[in-house]
Amino acid sequence: MNSGLLKRNPKQARHVSLYSATALGIGGMMGAGLYSLLGLASSHAGTHVPLAFLIGAIAASFSVYSYAKLGAAYPSSGGAATFTVMSFGPGFISGGINLFQYIAYLIAAALYAAGFVEYTNTLFGGDLSPILLKCITAAIILICTFLNLLGPSLAGKAEAFAIGLVVISLLVFSAMGFNHADFKNYHMAGGSIEGIAVAAGILYINFQGFGVVTNSSSAMKSPQKELPLAMFSALILVTIAYLAVSMAVVILIPLNVMQLDNGHVLADAAKLVAGKVGFVVISISALLACAAAVNATIFAASNIAADLAEKHEVSSALGNTVLKNNLHALTVSSLGVIVLALIFPLSEVGQMASLAFLLVYAVITYGHIRVHKHTGANPKILWWAIAINLSLFTALLMNTIKTAPSSAIALLIALLASFGLEAFSRLKSKRLKLH
Repeated sequence: MNSGLLKRNPKQARHVSLYSATALGIGGMMGAGLYSLLGLASSHAGTHVPLAFLIGAIAASFSVYSYAKLGAAYPSSGGAATFTVMSFGPGFISGGINLFQYIAYLIAAALYAAGFVEYTNTLFGGDLSPILLKCITAAIILICTFLNLLGPSLAGKAEAFAIGLVVISLLVFSAMGFNHADFKNYHMAGGSIEGIAVAAGILYINFQGFGVVTNSSSAMKSPQKELPLAMFSALILVTIAYLAVSMAVVILIPLNVMQLDNGHVLADAAKLVAGKVGFVVISISALLACAAAVNATIFAASNIAADLAEKHEVSSALGNTVLKNNLHALTVSSLGVIVLALIFPLSEVGQMASLAFLLVYAVITYGHIRVHKHTGANPKILWWAIAINLSLFTALLMNTIKTAPSSAIALLIALLASFGLEAFSRLKSKRLKLH
């Protein structure tokens, strides 16, 4: 194990408080998925969307356990990028995994940026031109990049402010929704067991944000205590919000309408409850949530990238090319997110992100088993985490191959390219050393 990967700068300690870390986790989770993937999930799960959310939360809890134990044992700004090196050792395998994980974070940030643009367009009546929407996509990503350049403390405070407003608006909407709902005429519709499993896989992206908290562990005063508490607190709070909101939506909105207006169904539900004011409030809430998610995810991606650059044991491919420092890492990360957000539609990038993280979490948890004696984790829980992640991955992959084969192909190319680039970079480095 390389203790150099865990070096902490005392001047950076206490930059991220427990409150800010929890807000960062909530911000990473409560993004475009809740606001923009409800309709897509309902096309598979019917009105059983809340159940799909619950399954996703239970699945995520096992991975949260794994990451919390790893983060407490190996505090580092590289987060999961460091975990792979500690588990698999420095080399081709950990390097390829980390390169793919970096791409996965870029895909997730692209999803949240696409969600931001979707609700911006909805707020303005759907009349914005495609060129203007592309400009808005680039603008929100660049703004979040600038916030991250100002440091983790400011990014955490901005995250906490945005998420506070989002949570309040969602709780008010849920309460008003249940008060407005006609429970007597409500009936369950659609959704097979397979469909619910696919929906759970799609909605899993809503929970992947817990991983971004581990990237702040090196800036915590006491990561061994604060990191697990922040991660589980974020997961529990987000799950409660998801269940309340999704139950209110399926009761208020007919299933066919949910599937027709799948990109902004939550705003439609708010309009039924509180008219134009509700529509505007939830739309603004969606913008804040998506922006917070972009901010949190770019924070994680750039921290991984910076670690890749600083510590060549993590990945030779990125460390030897464009990622020379924090500024370069943030610049490359933001450009990558912009490209992905402009190329892929929201539904496809959502599936890609969920697939990528289900696979990444399964692999990293397998690596955790190799070092579980050092972290103090229960191996049975880790095996359950792997089994659950791979089950959801398989269900979603089979559906993606049928409905959006281009997404599956793009993800496969990203996976193969990650290991291919890593192998090429390591061979090139060896040849240079020989000469």
